[in-house]
Order: sequence, then structure tokens, then C-alpha cells
Amino acid sequence: MNALLRFATLASFAVALSSAPVLAQQNNSYEPSVGQPGKDVVWVPTSQTMVEKMLDMAKLTPKDYIIDLGSGDGRTVITAAKRGSKAHGIEYNPDMVELAQKRAKEAGVSDKATFAKADLFESDFSQAQVITMFLLPSINERLRPKILELKPGTRIVSNSFRMGEWQPDQSETVTNECSSYCNALLWIVPAHVDGAWRLGNQDLTLKQDFQNLSGTLGTTQITNAKLDGANISFTAGTTKYAGTIDGKNMKGSNWTATKK
Repeated sequence: MNALLRFATLASFAVALSSAPVLAQQNNSYEPSVGQPGKDVVWVPTSQTMVEKMLDMAKLTPKDYIIDLGSGDGRTVITAAKRGSKAHGIEYNPDMVELAQKRAKEAGVSDKATFAKADLFESDFSQAQVITMFLLPSINERLRPKILELKPGTRIVSNSFRMGEWQPDQSETVTNECSSYCNALLWIVPAHVDGAWRLGNQDLTLKQDFQNLSGTLGTTQITNAKLDGANISFTAGTTKYAGTIDGKNMKGSNWTATKK
């Protein structure tokens, strides 16, 4: 009887020892480390001054819905929520998601800042007016077709990394309290206008290279042609055209065009 009791006591002590590290891990809060591996990238946090610059470049307002792709510890989402915007973070690492949710609660913005454990390539971010990201160029390029299908005028801001041949509309470098990855890049998703249009009694033919345009109005080569989201401008001869695009229709102050 005593031998059995001693065996049971030793077994219980062994179980307690084996579970101690697990209990300690549960009791200690998760802290990410710079350079830790993720699904497609290693984690490097964006400096707070860069976060502020990226949101400034996007001209974020409280009316905007912003999604941060690869939201990490949640700092961009939380900062946007503090500015009054509804903000959402997509992050593959569940520990990071839990940490971000905790920090959003501590900051008092959990009503505006939400996070989801999800794969970027399987996520829907079509409702966002602003998208921020700090991803590798190869991932940016994989996401680019999906981004280009977003509503014209959607603002995309990346920390340092580009989108291949799609050139940014704006670039700014942060020098204050930022020692690496300090270049903010802004793109405005352009409307789709490539092809043949009818403007008055003339054919307008447009060739689109992202936000840049070339083409002809009748037999006249157009110049200074550019898209800014759903806004279009170009010059034909001595006449300047400026208008907005709504699907297969363009409209200026004294002209209209329809897609053929």
C-alpha cells in the first residue's frame, strides 16, 4: 500500500513538472522578436513615425475603412483607429493576432480596430478605401492584380517595397526616428479605360499603362494624359480635357465619352 502511494505521488510530481513550462508559457504574454519567421516574410516592425507618414500620405479620414495586410503587432491598425477610422488587420500568425487584439483593447480602440487570422491571398479587402502593407516585392506583385481590381481611387501605401513596373504616384522618405525601411510609397488604383471610346463625333483611342495614358483623339495625338483614380485628364491639340470615369462613361464640364 505504501509503495503504491509513493508511486502515485512520484507520478503526480512528474506530471506537474512536465506541465510547468506550458503553464509558464500560458502565464507569460507573447512578445514577438524582430526577424522571426512568418508565412511568407520575417517580421520587422514599421517604425511609428513611418506608420504616421503612411497614414498621412493616404489622407486617411474617420470616414475611411483601412485594411493593413500583414498587420503584425497591430500598430498601424491601432494608430488608424486612434485617428477615428474603422481599421482591420489581416495576419497569419495567431499569436500576433492575439497580441494585436490585446494592445487594441489597452489603447481603448477595440471597437474600431479588428484583426483576423487569415491568408492574404484568400482574403477579401474590396471594401477598403485605404490599404497599407509592409511586404516583400514578390508578394506585392502577386497581390497587384487583385489590388488593380479594387474600386478606382483606393489608396495603397507600402513601406519601402514596390509593385514591379507599376510606379508609385508619390514617394516620401522619413528621416525622424526611423533608421531602416523609411520610404513610404503611395499608389492610387486607376480606373480601367484602355480601348476605344466615342467623344462627341470623334474616336478616342486610349492605351493604358497603369495610371499613365497615351492615344489619339481623331487623328490628334493626346499628351499629358493621366489617371488619378476615377479622374482623367489629357490634352488634344490646344484643348484640355478633364473629367471623371464611371464604368463605360466619361464626363467633363462640357464633354462626354462612351466606351465602344
